[in-house]
Amino acid sequence: MRRQEIDYIMARMLDAYDNVSDLNITVGKPFQVETSGVLAEVEMEPSFDEITPFQAEIFALNLINRNRRLTETLMLEGSCDTSYELPGKARFRVNVFSQRGNYSVVLRKLATKIPTCNELGLPEAFQKMAEEKNGFILVTGATGSGKSTSLAAVLNEINDAQSVHVVTLEDPVEYDHPHKQSTFNQREMGNDFDTFASGLRAALRQAPKVILVGEMRDRETVEIGLSAAETGHLVLSTLHTMDAGQTINRILGMFSTEEENQIRIRLADTIRWVVCQRLLPKVGGGRIAAFEIMGTNLRVQDSILHGESEGKTFYEIIQEGKAFGMTTFDDYIVGLFEKDLITQQTAYAYASRKGIVGRGIDAVKAARGEATTDIEDLQVDMDYGKTKERPSF
Repeated sequence: MRRQEIDYIMARMLDAYDNVSDLNITVGKPFQVETSGVLAEVEMEPSFDEITPFQAEIFALNLINRNRRLTETLMLEGSCDTSYELPGKARFRVNVFSQRGNYSVVLRKLATKIPTCNELGLPEAFQKMAEEKNGFILVTGATGSGKSTSLAAVLNEINDAQSVHVVTLEDPVEYDHPHKQSTFNQREMGNDFDTFASGLRAALRQAPKVILVGEMRDRETVEIGLSAAETGHLVLSTLHTMDAGQTINRILGMFSTEEENQIRIRLADTIRWVVCQRLLPKVGGGRIAAFEIMGTNLRVQDSILHGESEGKTFYEIIQEGKAFGMTTFDDYIVGLFEKDLITQQTAYAYASRKGIVGRGIDAVKAARGEATTDIEDLQVDMDYGKTKERPSF
């Protein structure tokens, strides 16, 4: 396959369905795309019933484009990340990886237009995040849950309102931020710096007010990020965790037991917001984001310092912090169900605590005058507990 053929195939894959988010090239399968969270086959002319190992390797090598660093990384580590632009169509975040002796490729389509918080329907807390002057803001969730998009919207709010220097460290650069009120310097791993830790260390000498770190991958990056937040910078980053409590524990787990107390103190002083998000199937097609949002207050700081205890779990603190813009996944999911954006089955499937979601759904149904149970024809047993008279002979 030549470069022109690969571009043609990718263009066909993009045009095959609406809402295409990923292109998937796997040996033994036809060309596939992910549309609205579901994999679907793409018909080609001539047809590709099964991609051969040779075709997959040629596809991967064309995307790597003889880049020595990427080739070495792929050979030594088994996978590599890069970006690719399909002229006039789209930009992609590319991951090439080996599996069972063959190469596979997954290309994530990157949006060209930077979304706003209003367009994404983000909670009001995201506007407050854009107003923070220092500290740590973490957006967490599984791969493909929209973390980068949410952070791009926050940076866009900063760009509209503040005249500050913003440095981003990304792998790869996903959104091309124009210079509006703010000045943006966007650096890409591999081309502009070698590791997040070294890029972040260098960023401290570049006089930024806001630093975006694509991912907190290791202890060294977290430590430098904490130092940056402590010295007056606003640091935004991502982690692969499922809820706020797990996020704090994941960071603490990167450090030794001897360092834990010191890290707890530093985290308690610098954490401003922890946002976790999941993408749920939406009624009528597509997907919609659900959020768990934890801001900072004295109770949160105390739980970070001394650990969670009965009555002082992060979940309970978030539940009681609704007035300050906090929300649990479960409350947010019930809200989506109330607006008829998701089904009852989806609400249960993505709930953190199914009992709480169940009670919330029952309350919504009761307010609508709908039945909250499918049990019918219940009757009171009037004779329950009474002693039956023995028949006389």
